[in-house]
Amino acid sequence: MKSLQELLNLKNKAAIVTGGAKGIGYGIAYRLAEAGAKVLVADTDEQTALKAAQELAAKGWVADAIKIDVSNEEDIKKMIATCYEKFGSVDILVNNAGIYPPEPVSQMTAEDFERVMHVNLRSVFLTTKHVSEIMKQQGGGKIINITSIDALHPSMVGLAHYDASKHGVWGFTKNSALELAESKIWVNAIAPGGIATPGVAAMSQGASSEQMEASTKAFMDKIPMHRMGEPDEIGMVALFLASDMSSYMTGEQIVVDGGVLLR
Repeated sequence: MKSLQELLNLKNKAAIVTGGAKGIGYGIAYRLAEAGAKVLVADTDEQTALKAAQELAAKGWVADAIKIDVSNEEDIKKMIATCYEKFGSVDILVNNAGIYPPEPVSQMTAEDFERVMHVNLRSVFLTTKHVSEIMKQQGGGKIINITSIDALHPSMVGLAHYDASKHGVWGFTKNSALELAESKIWVNAIAPGGIATPGVAAMSQGASSEQMEASTKAFMDKIPMHRMGEPDEIGMVALFLASDMSSYMTGEQIVVDGGVLLR
């Protein structure tokens, strides 16, 4: 039986975190790096990704950054190749990158819908397809997909495209887990509820203080814990799934929502 320290030790493992420059992605990258993994922070925001990698490296951990558009297959291939070339393997993939521009269906264009699907769902297919080939050669790996409680229940009007994409990621997680289990590649998902991130804060831009107060109160009333989650609270669950603590889990989705779905 392994000790707790051994179970959580990711030394000699290499990880990719998409959308890893800030918010949930950075929270995940931080915990994986702290556990000993060599982390490639992949993000569309190159400067923030570099800053994130530098912050991790300043703590004595191993990290690097790459600019990537997850909707572009060539960028995905480059990201995976870069991780392999820099760190010698690709053992952990976290599909965290995602967008959620609120817009009612009546005003949504086909291009709006397709953009969300490309970033949130198609990217998960492409990263899984390409990274699994390396993981098969290595004898296994861990893939962690960040879904949402919206994969189980809609949170608000205006996120139909987002909800469709996250339902898709959850379905893809289960089926790819079934396919890849024979190759010792475990595929699981995390479904966050309301997490205090820059992206969530940006959704409130332009609202008056009265609107903000009313919106915040209505949101908090839905959460039995009466608070937003922190990115690190997703990071800790990602560490659990990336480590040997979850050795007998695949095709599962862990809900981290402060109890919202209990209502």
